[in-house]
Amino acid sequence: MSGQTAAKPGSNRMPADIAARIRAIGPVIDPPATAAIYAPLHEREPYAGVKITRDVKYGPHERHLLDVFEPAQASAPRPVLIFIHGGAFIGGHKRTTNCFHDNIMLWAARNGIVGVNATYRLAPDHPWPAGAEDVAAIVRWVRANIANHGGDPDRIFLTGHSAGATHVATYAVMLRFHVADNAGLAGVILLSGTYDLSIAKHDGTYLQYFGTDRSKHAERSPFAGLLETPLPLFVAYTELEPPHLLEQSERLVDALERANRSARTIKLANHNHMSITYSINTDDTGLSDALLAFVRSVK
Repeated sequence: MSGQTAAKPGSNRMPADIAARIRAIGPVIDPPATAAIYAPLHEREPYAGVKITRDVKYGPHERHLLDVFEPAQASAPRPVLIFIHGGAFIGGHKRTTNCFHDNIMLWAARNGIVGVNATYRLAPDHPWPAGAEDVAAIVRWVRANIANHGGDPDRIFLTGHSAGATHVATYAVMLRFHVADNAGLAGVILLSGTYDLSIAKHDGTYLQYFGTDRSKHAERSPFAGLLETPLPLFVAYTELEPPHLLEQSERLVDALERANRSARTIKLANHNHMSITYSINTDDTGLSDALLAFVRSVK
């Protein structure tokens, strides 16, 4: 894997009209407004050329469900991309009514990757460390079963967005959650997450998940571990993140560079907190091209 890459604007293949509409939304989290831009650009089921297995149980809870997307044509074992959705620790789902996050799975399958899209337990009923525990259960299931879907259990790339990126980072760097050596992963992909609770926006959703005892927040942050983990690391974020989330990603990227930590990093121009994932599997390939290059670079 190559050395540290300074965060830079991703190649902008976004049509000018879409860029203008996203800029009009501004640096806020607005899923409905952003989805209205991207949903018309995505396919609807049935999806051609992809085999899908829905709602597989990976644990006892009603939200312990995952979908598997695999290319219809069988071939040698393929790399695996697990995606963990966001939702401010209290919401979100692996699949919404407006085609997200099937778009990420379709992109994976059509690029020779087996996609796994999972749902997990939520705060306040399931506070820290439920998210990392559920990620561990997902990785364990994938390692045990993905060969039956054409995937390579030794080439698992764990990906998370927003709160999902926090859960992924926590699992990846804290040994107590690991289900195998090196967390059972080939690489880690973090999209617009929260990594350092010492500078986090301490609103209700953070406190519902991480707890109101702030003396414990440092030990529950994955920030320090991300500077030390030997796992190949990809960090992406956007120009139009809300300020508190922009600070999270920029602080992490800066610390990785200062620590001379090998990582791939990218800052996507004209994108916001939601479009970073909604744009995947469209003609705007600034992020997806970089993701594919990362997966292919890890041997």
